[in-house]
Amino acid sequence: MSGHSKWATIKHKKGALDAKRGKLFTKLIKELTVAARMGGGDPGGNPRLRKAISDAKGQSMPNDTIARAVKRGTGEIEGAAYEEINYEGSGPAGTLFFVEAMTDNRNRTVAEIRKIFEKNNGVLGGGGTAGWAFDRKGLILVGKETSEDKLMEIGVGAGAEDYVDIGEEWQLTTPADALNVVLEALEKAGIKSKSSSIAYLPKNKKPLAGRDAQVALNLVDALDDHDDVQNVYADFDISDEELANLEGAPSKP
Repeated sequence: MSGHSKWATIKHKKGALDAKRGKLFTKLIKELTVAARMGGGDPGGNPRLRKAISDAKGQSMPNDTIARAVKRGTGEIEGAAYEEINYEGSGPAGTLFFVEAMTDNRNRTVAEIRKIFEKNNGVLGGGGTAGWAFDRKGLILVGKETSEDKLMEIGVGAGAEDYVDIGEEWQLTTPADALNVVLEALEKAGIKSKSSSIAYLPKNKKPLAGRDAQVALNLVDALDDHDDVQNVYADFDISDEELANLEGAPSKP
């Protein structure tokens, strides 16, 4: 779930998303549980839980699985007590990484995340190592069946800061506190979002190529594969041409 990026798109095209379905469900269940614990089990009064339920249903999670996760969060049934924690670190060529995680064992998770950084030419740093390089924003993906004019009228009119064409979808960027307002405006206009999230977007992107690009992608993949990691954000960019070259090359440790 490294989010909205070209390398994530390539991974999806290669079928990696299907292979990781079990891990994806684990991450969605954690989000449902924490959202319910923090804001209550009524999605009508808990926007974070409402979004988590929508995301889970979007991945065809069974309703009873969703219900159990919510009940674990509200304490109606027993379950692990997850806490949210962020990790910041650096990777090859001075790249910066911001990692969102949920864990029931802080000591275990930090040791494992540190090892992942070290194995991929990176260093796990302290608070403030990378956070300064990112802006916290809302992101919404909308299908291309929605016209650009309508997207401008409804999305930007409701508070979206910008939108870009990312191939098969439009991606809208909003202030973090305006995400739900824009989502509701789109919904009222009959525009269904494919996904929405609060994300950390790099203020500046570092172009990478060759081995640095491969190692950075390996670090993203390794972090993303960890069961406790919810989202990975990084401040590097790889050109389409370089990504195509990397796709045809064997992965290097």
